[in-house]
Amino acid sequence: MTAVETLPGSAVDADGFRRALAVHAAGVVIITAQSDGIPAGLTATSFSSVSLDPPLVSFYVDRSSTTWPSMRTADHFAVNVLASDQAELAARFARKDIDRFAEPTRWRPGPLGAPLLQDVSAHLVCLPHDTVDVGDHLLVVGLVAEARVHSAGRPLLYHQGRFGRFIAHP
Repeated sequence: MTAVETLPGSAVDADGFRRALAVHAAGVVIITAQSDGIPAGLTATSFSSVSLDPPLVSFYVDRSSTTWPSMRTADHFAVNVLASDQAELAARFARKDIDRFAEPTRWRPGPLGAPLLQDVSAHLVCLPHDTVDVGDHLLVVGLVAEARVHSAGRPLLYHQGRFGRFIAHP
């Protein structure tokens, strides 16, 4: 029996699927927004560029997210691209039931009001472009209105359930 013959009737079990995805390293960002004067943010490892013309980026958010409902109503959001030494910040924005913007988080309001985290590699300020229901997640696409690189240093990565650093081959 070939692999193609097993595809139509078989289902991938959730644990096996999760283990297979864990071997893929992903960059880490924190998406921030402000709604009704209150900052909100979440960690995402599903961030990606979509298009250069127009400049579009995307990320996925779990439908069960307790943070996304307050961010969804914002008229713009910021993508904060994390540097390799910001694992604690990524973990902080992934936790529930804490004030993610309290000390030791360092941030300032961006040009349109979205929180911009300090010491990140880059900021992208985005206008909502599209949101699509996909499985148990929402695909969020943003139109990039501003892009600033602060440091071209090493990125923070997520691999096999842990944060880590990129080391280039010689």
